[in-house]
Amino acid sequence: MLRFAANLSMLFTERDFLARFAAAAEAGFRGVEYLFPYAFEPRELRRVLDDNGLTQVLFNLPPGDWDAGERGLASLPGREAEFRDSVHEALRYAEALDCPRLHAMAGVLPADADAATREAHRATYLANLRYAADELARAGRTLLIEPINEHDMPGYFLNRQAQAREILDQVGADNLRIQFDLYHCQMSEGNLTAALEAQYPRIGHVQIAGVPGRHEPDVGEIHYPALFARLEALGYDGWIGCEYRPAGETRAGLGWGAAYGLTTGAPNVD
Repeated sequence: MLRFAANLSMLFTERDFLARFAAAAEAGFRGVEYLFPYAFEPRELRRVLDDNGLTQVLFNLPPGDWDAGERGLASLPGREAEFRDSVHEALRYAEALDCPRLHAMAGVLPADADAATREAHRATYLANLRYAADELARAGRTLLIEPINEHDMPGYFLNRQAQAREILDQVGADNLRIQFDLYHCQMSEGNLTAALEAQYPRIGHVQIAGVPGRHEPDVGEIHYPALFARLEALGYDGWIGCEYRPAGETRAGLGWGAAYGLTTGAPNVD
C-alpha cells in the first residue's frame, strides 16, 4: 500500500506547529514532512516524532533569507560558503531526526538574468550539488532536487522535469534524486503519466496537491486514483508527501485518503 506523509507546513495549521504532529497521527498519517525544522531544537522535534509514532520523511536545507524572497542557495554564485554551511546544519538535524532525505532548493534567478548569468547559476548549482551529494552520501542520506512551477515561484532556477534529469546526469551522484511533485509538473507542463514513467528510476520522493488551487488531491483536474495506481504498478515504495492547502479544516478534507488509512472527522482536543 502507498504511504502518505503529512506536510505540516500546510496541513493541520489549525494548531500550533508542534501540536500538528499529534493531529497528523490522529488522522492516520505515519510520516511527516515540512519545509524547515530550524525554528526548533532537534530534541523538541525528536520528542514529538517519538511521542506520536511518526517517521520524519523529508525537510529542506536552509533556504537563505526566506522572508526577503530567497528560495534556496544552491544556484546562487558567491553564496557557496553559506550553502556548504546549510548542508551541515541540515545534516545535524537529519541525524537527530533520522531523516533519510533532504531537499536542496535551487534559488531564484535575477529578474534581468541574461545568458551569462544563467550559465553562472548553472555552474554554481552543479558544483554545490556535487558537494552536497558527497556530504550526504557520507551520512547515508539522499539529496533531492525539485522542479517548481514558475506560476507559484517566478524565476525559480529549476522548473522542468527534463532539466532536472539533465542536472542528475551532469552531477553524476548515485544519491541525487528527483523530488517529483505532481502539482508542480501539471502546472508547468502536464502529461503527468508520461513524465512519471520517464524518470521513475530517478524519483526519490513524490508530492501531491490538486490543480488548480493547490487544495485536496480529489479536487481539480488531476485524476489521482489513476496516478496512484500507476505508482503502485511501477513498484513505488517511497513516501507521498501531502503538500497541499486544505480548502477548509484539514480533517474534513481527508476523504480522498480513506482507502489508505486516513480518517476524517473532528480531531481529538486535549
